Amino acid sequence: MWYEVIQNFFIENSWIRILFDTYFVFIIITLLIYIIAHSRRAVYFIFTILIITAIYYLAKFLHLDLTEKIFGGAIFISILLAVFVLAPDFRNIINYKQDIKDIITYSSNNTNNQIADAVMFLSSRKIGALITIERHNSLDQYAEKAIQLNADISKELLINIFIPNTPLHDGAVIIRGNKIRCAGAYYVLTQHSEIDKTTGSRHRAALGISEITDSLSIICSEETGHISVAAEGFLVKIADREKLLTYIDTFMQKR
Repeated sequence: MWYEVIQNFFIENSWIRILFDTYFVFIIITLLIYIIAHSRRAVYFIFTILIITAIYYLAKFLHLDLTEKIFGGAIFISILLAVFVLAPDFRNIINYKQDIKDIITYSSNNTNNQIADAVMFLSSRKIGALITIERHNSLDQYAEKAIQLNADISKELLINIFIPNTPLHDGAVIIRGNKIRCAGAYYVLTQHSEIDKTTGSRHRAALGISEITDSLSIICSEETGHISVAAEGFLVKIADREKLLTYIDTFMQKR
């Protein structure tokens, strides 16, 4: 049979077997590190599986037959459960993680100041807003489903977009360089269970897009007027304009 031919080939050529074995392990470890880096839920699952595995081998070493049988089955169940529960994270990473662009559009200091001024005004009026600044990962798949603007950035235009009951106020504004790429963009909401149940949809959307791209999102709460930024799966509250501008400038410099 064909599988016996392959088996014999690897047996007879040990150096090829070792090379293939090393490469396979490298790919698996790299994939696991990549998934863990982009999904905090994966960290919890892997940590749980490691604990269960440690208990299983300890029970085996001490000849605790009942514990060994229970935790031996628990390892399989935990891995199977992880595959199902983390499926959305795997799908997001595979489908939404884009390649780094060859051409990066930079923003000017004036653009950064216009964004900060607009956000501070919206905050003072408790007007809800979500502004996402694109970095290396393209947001075209979200922009294409939104309302195209390709307009120069200004404080006045950003404010007008988010005025309640206007055609463009729902969804997110996507900024690329010195241009407002689009308005009314919608993202996949974060599914992390540790997020406070009272967290609004704008904040969840900002976290969701930050988990699968390297973008920076600025959120203004319509309930409290509080300003937050989301990047790399983390949400941070901003107290004043200077701190907000520092976040934007630092983010732009990391290009």
